[in-house]
Parts: sequence; C-alpha cells; structure tokens
Amino acid sequence: MLKAQARPVHLYMEANPNPNSLKFVANFMLAEEGISFDYPDAASTGNSPLAKELFNFAAVQRVFIASNFVTVTKSEEVEWAEIQNIIRDHIKQFLESGQKPVQASFDKDPLFDENDSEIVKKIKGILDEYIRPAVEQDGGAIVFHSFQDGIVKVLLQGSCSGCPSSTVTLKAGIQNLLTRMLPEVKEVQAEGI
Repeated sequence: MLKAQARPVHLYMEANPNPNSLKFVANFMLAEEGISFDYPDAASTGNSPLAKELFNFAAVQRVFIASNFVTVTKSEEVEWAEIQNIIRDHIKQFLESGQKPVQASFDKDPLFDENDSEIVKKIKGILDEYIRPAVEQDGGAIVFHSFQDGIVKVLLQGSCSGCPSSTVTLKAGIQNLLTRMLPEVKEVQAEGI
C-alpha cells in the first residue's frame, strides 16, 4: 500500500522596505491569486490557524498572507536576527503538517463586483494588473476601498502598513499611474495607515 507523503516545503526570507516586516516565501501557493488576508492583531485571526499561532510569539504584531508568502511584522524592540529563524521554522512546520494557513472560501470574486461603476471597474483593474504585483513583491497588498469626487481611497496591508516609504509609493507611484491612465482620478489616499 502506498503511503501519502507530506509536501516538501521550501521557505526563504526576503527583506522589504519596511524594516519591521519580513516576507517568508513558500514554494507553493498559500492563498488564491489576488486574494490576501491581513491580521492586524490576534483577535482577527478567526479563519487563519497559522496567523493565530504566530501571534503566540510576543514580538509578532501583524501577519499578512497572500499568494505564496507570509509577511510578519515585528515590534520595534526586537531585532530580526533574534527571531527570524524561529518564525521561519514555525511556518515551515505548520505548512509541512498539511494544514491550510487560511480557511476561507468565496461564493463570488471578492475583488470585483458586477454593481461597480465603469470607473471603479477600471480603477480595480489597474490596481490588480499593474500595482498589486509590485506591492506583493514587497510583502504587502493594496485593496480598493472607495472612489468619490476624484479621490481613490485604498487600504495598504501587510508590510505596507506602517512602512516609512508607503507614502512615497502611494503618491509617486500609485497616484501618478492612476491619474495618467484615468483623467477622472485626481488623488489617491490611503485609509488606516
């Protein structure tokens, strides 16, 4: 009889512009493409056994899971050199156990709504195609929040939340791109940072 083998898990770490965040990249997908899960505190981890476990480490202040990575934000008092291997090993063991990092299912695409106006559909399309991949590269995510009176509001998650360079990225990168591609957009603002 054949015995089921555990999936081999390879995990490596990547620094990003936020000195308090570290990206732990796996060799397989942890969440559906384009879908992200942000856990700003232990109380918000209801659908993520992995995030719940990571908050057991006193230094962990935020957990973010998307595509093939987990971004962990630590408290400023602790150096990455003290905890990065412990966190990496814990994530690796969790994934080797075969558990799903996030237990969520969607009846419809959470990113797109058929009731969106044409301009909102265009904004979401640009965010998804041009901006999301670059922001994910740095261990974060950008999520459309609203559009009103020429102002696009977005949520910055993962390593982008609290990152010193997020304002520059928002204005010089995201706002510049959206205002060039869509004349209806005058400004981009971040919510909750």
